[in-house]
Amino acid sequence: MSTAALISLVRNGGHQVRRRALLTSRLFQDDSRLMVVCQSSTTDRRASRFDLDGSGRPATWDSFGIWDNRIDEPILLPPSIKYGKLIPKVSLSNVGCASHIGKRKENEDRFDYAQLTNDVLYFAVYDGHGGVAVADFCNKYMQKYIREFLAEEQNMEIVLFKAFVEIEKAYERHAHLSPDATLLNAGTTATVALLRDGIELVVAHVGDSRALLCRKGKALKLTIDHTPERKDEKQRIKKSGGFVAWNSLGQPHVNGRLAMTRSIGDLDLKQRGVIAEPETKRIQLQHASDSFLVLTTDGINFMVNSQEICDFVSQCHDPTEAAQIVTEQAVQYGTEDNSTAIVVPFGAWGKYKNSEISFSFSRSFASSGRWA
Repeated sequence: MSTAALISLVRNGGHQVRRRALLTSRLFQDDSRLMVVCQSSTTDRRASRFDLDGSGRPATWDSFGIWDNRIDEPILLPPSIKYGKLIPKVSLSNVGCASHIGKRKENEDRFDYAQLTNDVLYFAVYDGHGGVAVADFCNKYMQKYIREFLAEEQNMEIVLFKAFVEIEKAYERHAHLSPDATLLNAGTTATVALLRDGIELVVAHVGDSRALLCRKGKALKLTIDHTPERKDEKQRIKKSGGFVAWNSLGQPHVNGRLAMTRSIGDLDLKQRGVIAEPETKRIQLQHASDSFLVLTTDGINFMVNSQEICDFVSQCHDPTEAAQIVTEQAVQYGTEDNSTAIVVPFGAWGKYKNSEISFSFSRSFASSGRWA
């Protein structure tokens, strides 16, 4: 759609009403396992879009010949003009999230999402190990560092790279000043996504938490796990004087201790090739084809493969239900680890479904696992 057409659409459009959204959280107690679920209200009246035919009825996503996505969001006009295509708003009130403790004594997963600037949204999951110190530190300060670098840098891949490196340095200073020696052995994964103008998506990660995009009903992986099985990662570990050892279950660990080759924290292994520098990926959303973004921790990833996650979420009515279903399925499939999911809906929410998918408590484990 041309810029002139978009401007004409606004001039001839009807009024907009203010949208009221409610974001609450619920705590579920299930067999002594605690689940935290973020829930948003989708029943309040939403901001009307442009009144195309003067009927007084708000225009929907489908009115523009694309899709009625069941999560009715207004069109972002400036980005739509800038990119020459209609871009719906992504509201934080529609984001779904859930975190399940599994069979662990403590939930070391952390998650967050926020609006950092007028045009940038932030989504993140952190999976702590050796305690919650580093996951809590990142959850508390990552937004601060990203905001600082956004003020001076337009390239969001560079912004995230600098933020990861800087928060690692900040945690190291914090740990060395603390009398608690256990802080030196604590660490966390980090998977962070930034969305600008509702269309430019950038993901950075260290460790084995994941991000995936559902495009035309198929899972598009945005991250690759940092494990000692990766040839490039193993080479760096060995060149730095570290080694890879396999446990009794056949799982590789750096120096016999850490199941990942990149993390924030784990200061005792920084001289052995474990780094906090993230890998990044940039992608432009296609709202007519892209249904949602999902961030997950390895309590889910070890049991449910990427396409299964995509299929499960596609069957759900809203993102809150979807996040809860994904974490519950991981538990039903046998995960003992903490499991956390964030589901961010995009323009094609509800468009692509697999009618053959059902939520089952039995499955073929051959198709799942950490490497799926």
